[in-house]
Amino acid sequence: MMEQNKTKNTEEILGMANNLKWELGMGIHDKIVSSLYADAAQIARKTVSMDGDKPAFSLDRKIDKIVTSRWSGFPIMFVLLAVVFWVTISGANYPSGLLASLLVDTLHPILKSGADSFMPWWLSGLLIDGAYLAMAWVISVMLPPMAIFFPLFTLLEDLGYLPRVAFNMDSLFRKAGAHGKQALTMSMGFGCNAAGVIAARVIDSPRERLIAIITNNFSLCNGRWPTQILIATIFIGGMVSPFWAGLVSTGAVVGIAVLGIAFSLIVSWGLSRSVLKGEASTFSLELPPYRPPRVLQTLYTSLIDRTLFVLWRAVVFAVPAGMVIWLVSNIHIGGLSLAEHFIDWSNPFAVVFGLNGVILLAYIIAIPANEIVIPTILMLTVLVTGMSGVGEGSGVMFELDSITSTESILRAGGWTLLTGINLMLFSLLHNPCSTTIYTIYKETKSAKWTLIATLLPIVLGFVVCFFTAQLWYLFAWGFEF
Repeated sequence: MMEQNKTKNTEEILGMANNLKWELGMGIHDKIVSSLYADAAQIARKTVSMDGDKPAFSLDRKIDKIVTSRWSGFPIMFVLLAVVFWVTISGANYPSGLLASLLVDTLHPILKSGADSFMPWWLSGLLIDGAYLAMAWVISVMLPPMAIFFPLFTLLEDLGYLPRVAFNMDSLFRKAGAHGKQALTMSMGFGCNAAGVIAARVIDSPRERLIAIITNNFSLCNGRWPTQILIATIFIGGMVSPFWAGLVSTGAVVGIAVLGIAFSLIVSWGLSRSVLKGEASTFSLELPPYRPPRVLQTLYTSLIDRTLFVLWRAVVFAVPAGMVIWLVSNIHIGGLSLAEHFIDWSNPFAVVFGLNGVILLAYIIAIPANEIVIPTILMLTVLVTGMSGVGEGSGVMFELDSITSTESILRAGGWTLLTGINLMLFSLLHNPCSTTIYTIYKETKSAKWTLIATLLPIVLGFVVCFFTAQLWYLFAWGFEF
């Protein structure tokens, strides 16, 4: 009886403490931490003697007053993000072209000719035109941007700037019911969502760690840059003069990235007030001093531990995807390939969302690796339009030698500015790649949360594309009259 009374009293005390905590407001933890530091400073003043009354000059504090300021902190963040994207976009074009020329233009015909000499046509097509070309595209498209982005990202990390990003974003994520360290996992997701999911381990609270994992897909990962860059260049940059095209295209990609941050905050807010309801925990972030970058260590960490590791996992998943692409394009039923049957069936549904059947099939096939979305779209468009003289044949993944050639194929497939805009939105808001899905399951050990993290973005993607398309159709109809 006495034990029951103790348990009851304990529950009453805990319940009262919880109620009082909510009455005191969200800032109670900050007040407690501030009072602890104030007491510590008071004790230090009594026990530590200092030479002179004026504090010593600190360059770190002078810099922090600028980079963590309420007024300049966020603009600096966005400018740095734009610079990193611009350097990555501009710097990756030439090496990507060289790799594609070597792996696709040079090696593919040699391998194809050798395989045809002793293999049946279907096996040669499956292995060389399917598996090999998918792998070649992923390497040529993914390796150069990652080899540029990850060193730049690691440089900012080494320099000590990323903790300042967490400091700036902390209040926003706290208002959304999430943890300030989610800003770090979100930043890592710009390189690779799987890496961002793993980075969520730095968050101690299981609830807030889960929120960070679920929302990490809203960070525009490396695999989606080729799609964003190409479509922005053709449909957004193409609307202005060539002099401004590069700047406008970069602005469009950065805009999509910022939109992803907004969705991360909105969804975090919704989760923290529904299925993952709870109070946001605070953390004491001690800003490290700025350090000169360690170039050799930065290169090793970014190129070996990150770039090659992520690239290998993408290749592992891309090879079977390439085989699937070849199969659905070369297996015919009733005079049409499986791909054409699906595209004809899904087109009426896709048009409602400002997309088309080719895009839907490309994203289904490209679940293993986002890097193969564009070559899949081009190959399927050539297949359904019956364009001749492009690529190497039906169902063969290929690369085009110019933006103009790519645009001509997309325009022949009925693409408009709306299709381009909605593809950029859908590229941001769609299911994670298989590598990220597998990583989510490994980190959460839950099929339920893995399913939610997989389906939630794609539902949002269809909703956003639907309203964008309807507004577009409404304004287009209004202009006609």
